[in-house]
Amino acid sequence: MNPYYPSIKQTFSHPALADFTLIDQSQVLNNNEHLPAWFKLSELASASISTACAALSRLETHRTHSPCHYEIDQRLCNLWFAFSIKPIDFELADAWDDIAGDYPTKDGWIRLHTNAAHHKAAALKVLKCASNRQAVSQAVAQWDAQALETAVVAAQGCAAKMNSMQQWREHPQGTHLQNAPLVTWQYESTSSPLNMPATNKEQPLAGIKILDLTRVLAGPVATRFLAGFGAQVLRLDPAHWEEPSLIPEVSLGKNCAEIDLKSMAGKQRFTELLKDADVLVHGYRADALAKLGFSHQKIREINPNLIDASLNAYGWQGPWENRRGFDSLLQMSCGIAHYAMEQSASEKPTPLPVQGLDHATGYFLAAAVIQSIELREMHQIVTRARCSLGATAQLLLGQPLSEPLDSQNIAAIPAQQRDYSSTIEQTSWGKAQRLHFPARFSSVDVRWPKGAQALRSTSAQWR
Repeated sequence: MNPYYPSIKQTFSHPALADFTLIDQSQVLNNNEHLPAWFKLSELASASISTACAALSRLETHRTHSPCHYEIDQRLCNLWFAFSIKPIDFELADAWDDIAGDYPTKDGWIRLHTNAAHHKAAALKVLKCASNRQAVSQAVAQWDAQALETAVVAAQGCAAKMNSMQQWREHPQGTHLQNAPLVTWQYESTSSPLNMPATNKEQPLAGIKILDLTRVLAGPVATRFLAGFGAQVLRLDPAHWEEPSLIPEVSLGKNCAEIDLKSMAGKQRFTELLKDADVLVHGYRADALAKLGFSHQKIREINPNLIDASLNAYGWQGPWENRRGFDSLLQMSCGIAHYAMEQSASEKPTPLPVQGLDHATGYFLAAAVIQSIELREMHQIVTRARCSLGATAQLLLGQPLSEPLDSQNIAAIPAQQRDYSSTIEQTSWGKAQRLHFPARFSSVDVRWPKGAQALRSTSAQWR
């Protein structure tokens, strides 16, 4: 088990799985390569990916009664925490909207997250300014950070003032996260007959049907991992939603379809899909599905054997349980950006070099899904598992570094040609290469059935 993150093992435990181990017969390679950050970020990368791999190894071992060994490459873990895709004949869109970013206020700093059109409109409505960085900067400078955060969130936008780690510990939401588990579990026994998929030794999740209602970025990372080991993943999005810079990265191996959960036809189609699904993975705000008519109880009525795995930004208790949030906002809220700013003697917030909270949470969620599959398959226990970026941030906050780093070198590790597979991936946008996956198994094969696909490129049905 990674010595820097001993608490992870306790997260994945159940009386029926008393001997669950985080890393079973595994080896970590290239563990001297580190992402440049003021926290033990590389250790988090390898520990989170190892957690998902350990769950898969355990499932395979229990099915076959034969050990399933694997090894983890920390360099590749670091690289997969950035972008795994390398376009050959197309370019990725810009990752950020033109006004997204950090701005000084009258009394501190605030980050505006404006990648979604409606979030951008909300921020501009509050600021009452033109849609360019100079105008936004001038408008933000007239506000106190807390007042502006409150106003943007009230307008259904996304913003986060910069807090120190101490301020976050004393914050009404931060206090709820101090001892929050990485996964919150609920267990229910089932007497309903289980439709067990046929086992496939090389692809342990073959036959598992996963409905994916997740967006940037943790949820799609989780379902991408699951698709790589055979799960049939059907991602559902409304007509207006786009993530142009990220869809080529995270839609690998998935079918992507359109659905309108606000329409009667969309609700009916979703209900039919739920009936045949094994897992529902969703990343809507905590109350969103219930407001659409799909409360947890209603979903259980539709499919009593369905595994329910979800995530949110700021945790599952406290005043911000239903708040919109993203990795970059959490880094501002919880003190990560402030601590790194102070340690590097910078004049502005210093975020992590990668969206580490998103990626790590995604792999924790994937591990929870796999353990849930084992509990259902072998013990007739149906689970509800919930993760959050806030809980993952709390884990990372417990591993700060005090040794100086080159403040001019806070950037992701560059990938080399040797890090990529020679296989050409055919995507909706053109040809690409993909990084070698960080884990190699003795008896399991990671492969995706097809390259990355555009949103709404197929129909909303199981194949």
